[in-house]
Amino acid sequence: MKKVAIIMGSDSDLPVVEKAVKTLDEYGVESEVHVYSAHRTPLEARAFAENAREAGFGVIIAAAGKAAHLAGALAAGCTLPVIGIPVKSSLDGMDALLSTVQMPSGIPVATVAIDGAVNAALLAVEMLAITDDNLAEKLNSARRAAAEKVLRADAEVARKLRERKEA
Repeated sequence: MKKVAIIMGSDSDLPVVEKAVKTLDEYGVESEVHVYSAHRTPLEARAFAENAREAGFGVIIAAAGKAAHLAGALAAGCTLPVIGIPVKSSLDGMDALLSTVQMPSGIPVATVAIDGAVNAALLAVEMLAITDDNLAEKLNSARRAAAEKVLRADAEVARKLRERKEA
């Protein structure tokens, strides 16, 4: 199975990134986490992107705040799917969101919500599941479990409202 690279622009992004790592672990997907800055370590970030496929990665997740150029810089250096997590740091994360999502044609970056590390990890798992039936089944099972939880809550709400009417 391919690995997922998680690159953060600063170690201050770790609390957000840890949610992605945990989610990937739950699906049995190996991840590797690094700190590379699009601005402070552009050569190292570029080298990582250029060598990611050969190193066994199938997807790159990039988390950055403020200017948030990391996802785009990594995407420019490879043809692997790159998922951007805009990290809330200033302007309630809107600056990072816009920097991550507004990519020029030809250099796509999939972008999740501000601090949306869980969805970034799930999107990476879905990408890997295109060619991995075991991962696809894990995703299907998780979706069924989530639906069952909602339906149990629906039944419980209906029961409570009935009891109130009868009282």
